[in-house]
Amino acid sequence: MATTPASLAAAAAAATAAPEPRGIRPPRAPVHRLRLRHHATRVGCSTVSVSTRPATTTTTTTTRSQPPPPQPPQAAEPLQRRWGPTERRKGADILVEALERCGVRDVFGYPGGASMEIHQALTRSPAIRNHLLRHEQGEAFAASGYARSSGRPGVCVATSGPGATNLVSALADAHLDSVPLVAITGQVPRRMIGTDAFQETPIVELTRSITKHNYLVLDVDDIPRVINEAFFLATTGRPGPVLVDIPKDIQQQMAVPSWDAPMRLPGYISRLPKPPSANLLDEVIRLVGDAERPVLYVGGGCSASGDELRRFVELTGIPVTTTLMGIGNFPSDDPLSLRMLGMHGTVYANYAVDTADLLLALGVRFDDRVTGKVEAFASRAKIVHVDIDPSELGKNKQPHVSICADVKLALQGMNATLEQQQRKNLDFSAWRSELEKKKAEFPLGYRTFGEEIPPQYAIQVLDEVTNGEAIVATGVGQHQMWATQHYTFRRPRQWLSSAGLRTFGEEIPPQYAIQVLDEVTNGEAIVATGVGQHQMWATQHYTFRRPRQWLSSAGLGAMGFGLPAAAGAAVANPGATVVDIDGDGSLLMNIQELAMVRVENLPVKVMVLNNQHLGMVVQWEDRFYDANRAHTYLGNPAANGGGEVYPDFVTIAGGFGIPAARVTRKGEVRAAVEEMMAAPGPYLLDVVVPHQEHVLPMIPSNGAFKDIIVDGGGRRT
Repeated sequence: MATTPASLAAAAAAATAAPEPRGIRPPRAPVHRLRLRHHATRVGCSTVSVSTRPATTTTTTTTRSQPPPPQPPQAAEPLQRRWGPTERRKGADILVEALERCGVRDVFGYPGGASMEIHQALTRSPAIRNHLLRHEQGEAFAASGYARSSGRPGVCVATSGPGATNLVSALADAHLDSVPLVAITGQVPRRMIGTDAFQETPIVELTRSITKHNYLVLDVDDIPRVINEAFFLATTGRPGPVLVDIPKDIQQQMAVPSWDAPMRLPGYISRLPKPPSANLLDEVIRLVGDAERPVLYVGGGCSASGDELRRFVELTGIPVTTTLMGIGNFPSDDPLSLRMLGMHGTVYANYAVDTADLLLALGVRFDDRVTGKVEAFASRAKIVHVDIDPSELGKNKQPHVSICADVKLALQGMNATLEQQQRKNLDFSAWRSELEKKKAEFPLGYRTFGEEIPPQYAIQVLDEVTNGEAIVATGVGQHQMWATQHYTFRRPRQWLSSAGLRTFGEEIPPQYAIQVLDEVTNGEAIVATGVGQHQMWATQHYTFRRPRQWLSSAGLGAMGFGLPAAAGAAVANPGATVVDIDGDGSLLMNIQELAMVRVENLPVKVMVLNNQHLGMVVQWEDRFYDANRAHTYLGNPAANGGGEVYPDFVTIAGGFGIPAARVTRKGEVRAAVEEMMAAPGPYLLDVVVPHQEHVLPMIPSNGAFKDIIVDGGGRRT
């Protein structure tokens, strides 16, 4: 039987010494604070390890309605009864049935000695399918992609020791990006814990600061309750990862499960946010009415509020900018979209925030990649901050009005008020016209030059002076490509150049490749990325129109995220178009997951922007280290500029049985992208691009809007 609201109330009344995992963090003073959001619980024994914190209180005003009672995960009866109600079964089978009852249909697991029992039990499940990736980090990133693209919690399973520690980066990623994830790890038998047994690691302690909560299960009877709690914690309040560590002897122990055990989360449930204060929402509407230059600053906390956000914009006419995590929550091709702000955001988005007199911050963290020098960020604006997590309010930037609530409920309340007022006195047309001028002045483009001499211009002048009649010889490099582009060749044997890679014709701007992908897919694909320049170009040149369409590692910035996340998204969204826009460096970190994509025949398309370098680090070397290369070249140094593409992704993909192609000229891109998208299963397209291209605009770290860089690159004439 599923847990009910009544059982929750009973648990709260009886919880005199119940361990209280952290899910919603009470407000704290805005300075000198550690970011703590974890309690670790050892269930089944008298010892409980918890993080403690000072008690705080908040003042509330009249709300529009009373909050509904918290609901546990939606239970789903197993598709097939495998045991009688009083029949004993292994703890691993109890675990799997508990997952079924929480609605789980897909898990991402890699077996090992301490998790074998779980995998054996999964083979007996008629409801759950395991997706076998080839590395535990890949499986956890796949679970993250599953959750990000569907809104449902992702589940991953790993063995003890190195299997569990391989999850750490993905758990940290989910923690920073507020992704609902349940990670289940095997552990050595209870009697061996603490003895440095083979493949023993204290994964609960290791993940203490990067999970919303975690458990060490020491009693088989606790499994149903713990799993129910894990899903409730992962998906309510501010979502996040929960880890459940289960010793092997617990998995093997025989027991009769009790499915009606109440959750023991009285402290957590009591701290779940209430509906927003009517008075505070009215204050926000008043500030909107008084403003002349308002801006909506939208983050990942709005991922479930896309409809409400669009309605609010319709009612107010306020322009919208998003964070990296907020991409898709408002259509990027809407006239009121300013696209992304921050370090690599648009000039006009950063200008709008810098000039605004009112900043409505919805579901955001005011993180450093957005704010730069925080004192200068939105320094002219009154700030309203709405977030479900009280510890984010005032943490990095002190707001004038703070509302701890679900953004969806806050927007619904404000929309109702605005509809009653029939949009009285809201006219921001002059402000929008000002921003349209900025859009026209600073469009997203490939490259611009200031007073420098464009090398292409020099070649054009040579072409005019010689009337295109010269025999032209070149070395190998950028100048070689510019000669092919800007000198007029009219006859055979007029062009003399090395037959290496750089002679294939005009080089491919990476931004152009993404624009072509956007056009071919009509902006409808679910897009996953790795981390680096390709990630930023994807935000700038792909059109995102809906929530959960954009999957990327934002807070952690984990290379290797793209391919497994795309695989997870394809599992969660059968029939959807899923593309991994990746870099050569990022792809190599989890390229083994091509195996799972091929074996399951997932229609994941991988477009690699291959510049043979760690592009974002190279960009910083060009800008701030006089172009000194410090171990950022990923190609084969022995090639000596001979044109070798290394490694050969086409051959690698072929080894996995995946069709692949490579393009080196701009004119080849569209046909190649069309062929990739027409392929029925997985496909890899290796797009060779120049490493000198920079992601622009760029605000240097700890800079302000006045420091924005809009031109230049890594090319040396």
